[in-house]
Amino acid sequence: MLFKDVVGQDELKKKLVATVTDNRISHAQLFEGFAGYGGLPLSIAYAQFISCTNRTATDSCGTCPSCVKYSKLIHPDLHFVFPVNKTAKTEKEKDRQISDLFLQEWRNIVLQKKYFSEMEWYNAINLDVQGLIRIAEADSIMSKLKLTACESSMKIMIIWLPERMRREVANSLLKLIEEPPKETLFLLVTEHADEVLPTIYSRTQRIKLLPLDEKDTARALINDGYSEKDAADASRLCEGNYLNAKKILTASEAEKEYFELFVTLMRLAHANRILELLDWAENAAKLSKEKQKAFLVYAERMFRENYILSINPNIVYLNSAELEWSGKFYRYIKTDCIHLIYRHINDCIPQLAQNGNAKIIFTDLALKIRMCID
Repeated sequence: MLFKDVVGQDELKKKLVATVTDNRISHAQLFEGFAGYGGLPLSIAYAQFISCTNRTATDSCGTCPSCVKYSKLIHPDLHFVFPVNKTAKTEKEKDRQISDLFLQEWRNIVLQKKYFSEMEWYNAINLDVQGLIRIAEADSIMSKLKLTACESSMKIMIIWLPERMRREVANSLLKLIEEPPKETLFLLVTEHADEVLPTIYSRTQRIKLLPLDEKDTARALINDGYSEKDAADASRLCEGNYLNAKKILTASEAEKEYFELFVTLMRLAHANRILELLDWAENAAKLSKEKQKAFLVYAERMFRENYILSINPNIVYLNSAELEWSGKFYRYIKTDCIHLIYRHINDCIPQLAQNGNAKIIFTDLALKIRMCID
């Protein structure tokens, strides 16, 4: 993986390149940030840059023997540790649930997705409980790092989600991380730095990833095949998180349905068309239970963003269609009623969960919102 394959983080890339060119690579580094910020792909690109035998001033060459092996994640001096747990695949391994047993699945998801969540990883290995980094992993790490580097100047160990490391593992690795064997580099990638054991955290140099720039995110989404409009909307709403942008685009079809339902409710409520509001409630009641709950969450968001629109239009998170409509609608929300609207919506969610009559619940909600709209 090359630096150019990592979305944004340009300033951080420059700093990482400088550590190599200035020969001041810290032996243990901790990449901090949400998965959608790119900590894992950035750490792999950094490792590849270090190992590249024909690197440029800004990136790996991508063509030398080292880079070719990195492109398949099969370089002999690159090692991975990540959380796993008992699955059908490890049934006969008893307590030896270690990363090496899942290397093929790991390579597949990293090469295919680059950006993925912890849950996506568990789904890829058919794991329905939280993964862990167990004591057997410490033995595996130590045995690998005792060997000399085969083809590169350094042995590189990337530990993904060290917050899933058991305490006994951390205690076993403390000395190794503090005083690693010659030509050894630890790159730890965390989403929750506050959950990393203090003994590990304090022995690393922290590298904090920042939310992605909107333009960088949009450019990456367009390269992934999305339209400029969809990419612009998602990059504005995702709060600098590439995975969030992908989720927004995946959910956009469902949200179009919720948007139309919400707009219809607001128009009927504002026009005081009571009989048609009753019809609206009947249609809402025909949605599946999950869609009914999802709509209520969506409606809550729309009210919140329209309220914010009346205060500061520069900090709203609405796609282009929502923003165009809200620009005309937000004035009709009574400022002193926004908390009341929230309460009405929040009352509906547990009622639906308790199998209340959906038609009655949505009728009651529609009439109450009617009273809150100018």
